[in-house]
Amino acid sequence: MASCGGRQKLSERVVKYGQPVPKGGGKYHVGKPYAVGGTTFHPREDPNYNRVGLASWYGDLFHGRYTANGEIYDMDRLSAAHPTLPLPIYARVTNLNNGRSVVVRVNDRGPFANDRIIDLSRRSAEVLGVRRHGTAVVRVTYLGRAPLNGDDSYERRYLASQGFMQVAENKVSPQASGQRVVSLAEEMESQGTKAWRLGTPAATPAAAQATGSVATTGGFLIQAGMFKMQENVDKARAVLGEIAPVEVIQVEFRGDMLSRVRVGPFPDKKAARAALGKVTKAGYRGAKIVN
Repeated sequence: MASCGGRQKLSERVVKYGQPVPKGGGKYHVGKPYAVGGTTFHPREDPNYNRVGLASWYGDLFHGRYTANGEIYDMDRLSAAHPTLPLPIYARVTNLNNGRSVVVRVNDRGPFANDRIIDLSRRSAEVLGVRRHGTAVVRVTYLGRAPLNGDDSYERRYLASQGFMQVAENKVSPQASGQRVVSLAEEMESQGTKAWRLGTPAATPAAAQATGSVATTGGFLIQAGMFKMQENVDKARAVLGEIAPVEVIQVEFRGDMLSRVRVGPFPDKKAARAALGKVTKAGYRGAKIVN
């Protein structure tokens, strides 16, 4: 299935289904203005690109064909197409409907429908929870140039650091993931009652049930709080998503499902402290850095 976001003429398929797709092989490319469907697009360097809009996805119809910068499209890798950003670059894409975030390699052109800003590979759409619905509202943020050799270790490490890969998609249980299981009692004991905000009643560690959640691996996170009301979770996603990716994990307390909201990860404590100041300034005064 391919997205219906409108695309240019198909290139030749050079890799058959089931055959390994080589990485890299393209060139750094910005390109001249071009027109598709009566709309003119103006590619340019834009390191400050940070935009909210609609994402779609494209899949097997384009698999094994050349991308706009001479690489070969692999629908099973974390990649994407964008109408104007340089190729190839890294971009962070956050699904604002569920808070999931992924880093993609932008190496193709599209989509060309006026209401869409990025076309995700099938794999990217799957992990962001976009594939089933076809489209989703996302935030796209430019991160930097990607290596021409196609090395995708950065994208894979970032994805592995996201808690939703083990918890939200239920691909593995907390025990099978090999990560340390943190009970809600431990969470509350470490953070005190300050994290229970915006209408969520405070509780003591002794009152918490030992419902497990998986701690995200790699780097430092900022825990903004625990919330009961969905509107407060949505507000946190919108506000904190301006700072860094937002992770939301569900935990159970006295029969209620609460949402633990964290921001990050950050590569070191210095970066985490800088972000903590922004989180606190945004109104989350109980926020703290967690490893």
